[in-house]
Amino acid sequence: MPRFSSRPGRWCAWWPSARLPPAIVHRGAHAADRVAVILAVSLILAPLAVEAQPSPKVWRIGFLAPAEISRALLTEALRDLGYVEGRTFTLEVRTAENDLNRLPHLAAELVSANVDVIVAVSPPAVRAASQATKTIPIVMRFWGGEGLIESGIVASFARPSRNVTGIYMLAAELDAKRLQLLLEAVPSAKKVAVLNPGLGWGAFTEVRRVAKAWKIHLYMTDVPGSTGYERVFETMVREEVDALLVPSFPRFFQDHRQIIQMAARRRIPAIYEWGENAQAGGLIAYGPVRVELDRRAASYIDKILRGAKPGDLPVEQPTKFELVINLKTAKALGLTIPQSVLLRADQVIE
Repeated sequence: MPRFSSRPGRWCAWWPSARLPPAIVHRGAHAADRVAVILAVSLILAPLAVEAQPSPKVWRIGFLAPAEISRALLTEALRDLGYVEGRTFTLEVRTAENDLNRLPHLAAELVSANVDVIVAVSPPAVRAASQATKTIPIVMRFWGGEGLIESGIVASFARPSRNVTGIYMLAAELDAKRLQLLLEAVPSAKKVAVLNPGLGWGAFTEVRRVAKAWKIHLYMTDVPGSTGYERVFETMVREEVDALLVPSFPRFFQDHRQIIQMAARRRIPAIYEWGENAQAGGLIAYGPVRVELDRRAASYIDKILRGAKPGDLPVEQPTKFELVINLKTAKALGLTIPQSVLLRADQVIE
C-alpha cells in the first residue's frame, strides 16, 4: 500500500521500494518515446515550413514629376502604413529635369517597367501618365489647376470612374490668395513681379483679378530654367519691383533656396507656396500643409494596393492650410508686418 505525506499543504504518493511499479515504468517509457518522436519530426519539418511560406510581394511604385522633388514625406507616410522602402516596395523615380516635353517618354518608361501604381506630381505629369496608360492606377499628388474634368482625366470628383484619382487644388486661386496676403503684409508695394515657369497668361487670371482690385502693376517674368534666376532678379531690380510672388510650381519648390537667397540679396519681399519656404528664410508662405498632402497620397496608394479601384475613390481637396511668417527676414528687409496679418499666422518665426 502506498503511504502519503502528512506534511501540511502538500501530498505525494511514494512507494516503499526505490523502484517504481512496472506498469508506471512502462507507461513512462512510452510517453518519453512519443515526445522524442514529436520533437524529431518538428525539427525536420520546421525548415520546410519556413521555405513553404510565400515571400511578401514587393510593390513597384512609380513616381513622375517635372523636376526633382523630395519624396521623404511620402515614403515616411507609407512607412506609417506598414510599407518599407527596399523591403515591401521600391520607388521607380522619373523626373523631367524641368523639361516638360520629356514627361510623356518618362511616363511610358514607368508603364514599360510594369509598376503597380504611378504617383504623378503636377498637371503636366498627370496628363502624361494618363495618356501613357488607361489601366495602371494613377494617384495625383496634387492637381494644381482647372480642366481636370474637362480634359477627361476624371469623370467627376465624387466618382472619377477611370484610372486616376488623388488630390486636387486650384493653384490659380491659391496664387491669388498669396498675392492678396503679400499686399496686406507689404502695403507699400505697387509693382509685384510674378515668376512664370513658362505658362500662358491664362494661368494667372485670378492673380490679375486681385492685382486689378488692389490697383497694382504685375510684372511677369519668365524663368527659362534653374540657371536663369540671376538674370531674372537683375531684371526685377532694373524694373524696380516692390515685391515678388512665387506661384505654385514644382520647380520653384525645388529651387526655393536659390530664389530665397537672391530675393534677400536684392531686398525683395516675397511670398511662397510651402511653409518650409518660410522656414528656410522666405518672408511669407501660404499653402496646404505638405505633410498632409503626402499622407493623403499614401492613403490612396495603400487602398489601391489592397485592391480598391482608383475610379471608385473620390478626388479630395486639401483641408489644412498654413500661413507662416518669418520675422527675422522681415527685420533684415526693414519691414514691419502689420499686426492684422501676424494675428492670422499659424507660425511666426522670430
